Amino acid sequence: MGKTLFDKIWDAHVVQAIPDGPTQLYIDRLYCHEVTTPQAFDTIREKGCGVLRPERVVAMPDHNTQSDCADRIDDPVGRKQVETLEKNCREFGIRCFGLGSPDNGIIHVVGPEKGLSLPGMTIVCGDSHTSTHGAIGAIAMGIGTSEVAQVLASQCILQRKPKTMRINIEGELGKGVTAKDVALYIMAQMTTSGATGYAVEYAGRVIRNMSMEGRLTLSNLSIEMGSRAGLIAPDETTFAYLKGREYAPKGADWDVAVRQWSQLRSDDDAVFDKEVTYYADDIAPRITYGTNPGAGIAVDGWVPTYESVSEQEREQLKVQLDYMQFKPGQKLEGTPIDWCFLGACTNGRIEDFRAFASVVQGRRKAPGVTAWLVPGSWAVRKQIIEEGLDKVLEEAGFELRLPSCSACLAMNPDKVPAGKLCISTSNRNFVGRQGPGARTVLASPLTVAASAVTGVITDPRKLL
Repeated sequence: MGKTLFDKIWDAHVVQAIPDGPTQLYIDRLYCHEVTTPQAFDTIREKGCGVLRPERVVAMPDHNTQSDCADRIDDPVGRKQVETLEKNCREFGIRCFGLGSPDNGIIHVVGPEKGLSLPGMTIVCGDSHTSTHGAIGAIAMGIGTSEVAQVLASQCILQRKPKTMRINIEGELGKGVTAKDVALYIMAQMTTSGATGYAVEYAGRVIRNMSMEGRLTLSNLSIEMGSRAGLIAPDETTFAYLKGREYAPKGADWDVAVRQWSQLRSDDDAVFDKEVTYYADDIAPRITYGTNPGAGIAVDGWVPTYESVSEQEREQLKVQLDYMQFKPGQKLEGTPIDWCFLGACTNGRIEDFRAFASVVQGRRKAPGVTAWLVPGSWAVRKQIIEEGLDKVLEEAGFELRLPSCSACLAMNPDKVPAGKLCISTSNRNFVGRQGPGARTVLASPLTVAASAVTGVITDPRKLL
């Protein structure tokens, strides 16, 4: 029997396996940000064990950084977290892309764009959206603080091997349908717990034709359906994206690496624990109506009615709709919005800004709509300016802000006020995620752009 892509990478990193217990897995790359790591550094300091392989660790602040300034953090708690991260990195000799550095940005955007995340790697970070890096063809998992300490001290982690699932997306995406819509569609079909206990490999024609930025978006959202990791086999699209990146192999080493990476695919006779197939013809631009990413519909669809769901689901649906101020059976297209947000580790890359600009060009931001357009890294912001997209945005009434996690989560000044409705390219629409009492509708950059210029939730196909 052949091996899956996940099995190949996992097996190559096993140090030792405990019968009926966890596996000691070697980790190629540990990413650290300011929120989840202080206690981990305190642990290794208390144990006196130090950092085993600091060259395998990369750190940067992102959650608390502000999108309105590059050199300060006003919140004292956030400022303390960033200062502590940079102090720990100096003490243990860890590379840190600090506040204001041109290398800084959201850690899950910077890692791939610098070639720090590479095919065949095992990658961990104390952040749930570490699954993003799986798009490169790596096993990438979010871990807890105590596990971060394990990796700092030993470059290994104790993990139980998950089951494997392959999700095939066949066909060709229609006009206005993006990787974000594919992800939101899968979550609606699978539910937010449908992949719990699995590592998911994405495959099929849609995936093969998807850009690297789109693949990163799809893998980013794997965690939102409970998956442990989300992988995509590396191919020519992957190699073209990585070639010439700062930390990617160069010269003869590049040629050797590509030959090795080309073997990273599931064997034809590999058997997955579960396999499902979806079709592009069934996927339209999507929006969410509830308070979890799986509560979604087509942008021109209707909110479920109580009669359309099971008795067990009715109370949950009622709670979500009461919070979102929506009604069962309501069509959300045409609903007025207050805020829009383009950014996050889900959709803060250059392709996302190109898509947004393509819709707003020649149009104007709707009166009364507040817009935060936040690149995922300083490199992305630089490219936006080099391509003249900033001028397109400015002429349409939008302001390009500075790299930050920004309004993805309420840990910096970019908070949506209570009761206000924000259409967002971020990854979570939980209660209070974008600010206490804020209401969030998740969508693609195209849908957010269309809504930003009309002032209401809008099907982007009508403006393309």
